[in-house]
Amino acid sequence: MKFDREDKIEIFENAITWIVVFAMFIYGGAKLVQFDGASEINKTVSDMTGMELMWAFYGYSKSYAMTLGIFEIIGGTLMLIKKTRIIGCLFTSTILVNVILQDIYFEVHLGALKAAILYQFLILMILWLNKDKVVQSIKALMNYNKSPLPKYKFMIKLVIAFICFVILRITEYYLTIKL
Repeated sequence: MKFDREDKIEIFENAITWIVVFAMFIYGGAKLVQFDGASEINKTVSDMTGMELMWAFYGYSKSYAMTLGIFEIIGGTLMLIKKTRIIGCLFTSTILVNVILQDIYFEVHLGALKAAILYQFLILMILWLNKDKVVQSIKALMNYNKSPLPKYKFMIKLVIAFICFVILRITEYYLTIKL
């Protein structure tokens, strides 16, 4: 059996995709259970390391950790399916950038930071291997062909939008003030 260049690229893409997907399933699944009791640290905030503070935060807000875990699993699932791989890469990238920043700023173990950077790098490789589809998608999103409106209609729409904006901001103010 002979594999051409496209076959080899597809094999490579699948292999690196599976690495990221496997990691997202493991890390996402772990976030569902790993922070039990993490908020019960017998130290003051000023005595905690960045890692202990982050773990206490995740332990205190278990639903936040679970939400991130579910998002990691969703991102991995989207990447696993070829038709949704690009969306999965973009979705998972947003999560990984957050993880990378937390690992840096809270001084999480260097191994965890390296792993997150590796997964992000692999996602960028997947997007590069699919660059034609990515470019087509961006062009489709940016190519908003609509016939130009007459200037007076355009101005009326802007004025109405501004009035709606003011009404919504006033509503927002009254909804969010402390009573």
